[in-house]
Amino acid sequence: MNRNLKFAFILTILLGFFGTKINAQLKPGDLVDGIAAVVGDEIILESDIEDQANYAQQQGAKISDKCEFLESIVSNKLMIYEAKRDTLIENRSAAIKENATAKYNQILGQFPDEKTMLAAYKFRTSYEMKNAIEKIDTDNYYGQMKYGRITDKADVTPNEVTDFFNTYKYQLPMVKDEVSLSQIVMNPKLTDAHKNEIIAKLNKIKSDILAGESFESQARIYSEDPGSAANGGLYKNISKGKMVKPFEAAALNLQEGELSDPVESEFGYHLIQLVKKSGKQYDARHILLKAEPNADEIASAKKELDSIRTLITTGKLTFKEAAYRFSDDKKTKFNAGIVTAEDGSDKIEKLNLPPTISYHIAGLHKGDITDVFQDETQHGKVVSIVKIDDTIDAHQMDITTDYDRIRQMALNKVKNEMVEKWVKEKLPNVFISINDRYKNCTFKTDWRKDTASR
Repeated sequence: MNRNLKFAFILTILLGFFGTKINAQLKPGDLVDGIAAVVGDEIILESDIEDQANYAQQQGAKISDKCEFLESIVSNKLMIYEAKRDTLIENRSAAIKENATAKYNQILGQFPDEKTMLAAYKFRTSYEMKNAIEKIDTDNYYGQMKYGRITDKADVTPNEVTDFFNTYKYQLPMVKDEVSLSQIVMNPKLTDAHKNEIIAKLNKIKSDILAGESFESQARIYSEDPGSAANGGLYKNISKGKMVKPFEAAALNLQEGELSDPVESEFGYHLIQLVKKSGKQYDARHILLKAEPNADEIASAKKELDSIRTLITTGKLTFKEAAYRFSDDKKTKFNAGIVTAEDGSDKIEKLNLPPTISYHIAGLHKGDITDVFQDETQHGKVVSIVKIDDTIDAHQMDITTDYDRIRQMALNKVKNEMVEKWVKEKLPNVFISINDRYKNCTFKTDWRKDTASR
């Protein structure tokens, strides 16, 4: 039997099974689940679309309509189907599953309790939400890897960039007000007395655990790690090299079930219990107490940074030298303090700046440096200064001032055309079926026509 016909036959049985199951359990007002589409052996359920749409919207994605979202999933599923058959693409299912749990716990840390979080994300159970995160991450990984394999040889010449600009110059977007910034960020240093206070608290927790309290309950009560506290401090299947060095060194020097002494890292102080060690992976629980500076420690850091600012403004030290010597921000200290956007550009739209930085650079000009100000990062309270390296007023995109942006747009167009060509070449050889519930959708790719001709 032809593979596509064989799979279509299996699909018919599956549809019958789902239909019987749904009708048997359906109550008035219940949402009917079922198969929305099939791509190769990748099945897309109605609930998958709903769950992924809810999660994507909560993460800031814009979804104009369900048809567009479905087509995006179908197109990606085609690349995923082919990616999983591509022996040059690594299977990362275990790592993706682990990361999905970590993401879930991280999101949970932003809410007062699990019920509130599930309601906000429109999921009924933690299993549904974790499953949705895992599916999205799986789709993203395999889709991106296949996209990279398809487009790895894409390039554009200067003449092609010019042609692209001349063709689309009246359709190119406006460039909004932008700035280029450099920064120096310092972590306030805790006094010895403050450090000893935190260590003493962890030692007390350790004593309570050794006296009979469970590590899990103590982690839920005391740990300040949003990624693991709700899960009793547990991280599973940790690969060597994934955690910060002090944590990993302490954890791997323990026997299973043994507790560490307080361990200092960039995140604070940890009490660690090794749960299990197997090959290059291990499970561990920890209780984190963040090293949050007090008012006096913050004031001391501000005074130190203000002295550094004076050295810069009087010409005794360049901003680049000061960033390298004194900044605690690993992302910028080795790059002259230069702040970059998500796409790697050093030009950042003013509207996308963090509110604190936006407030402190207001009214400043090129070359100016802010006064020392307090800020908050994922690691806690910091003090900072920011230098205005350049300001770019809003303008219509032009090849003389925005060549790199226009080149990237031209390159993206070439890549998209390569993917479209690849899809058309693959369609005749991959079984694709979209439920008739979507027969009124207008898709960019004529999936039904291509599948009907097989």
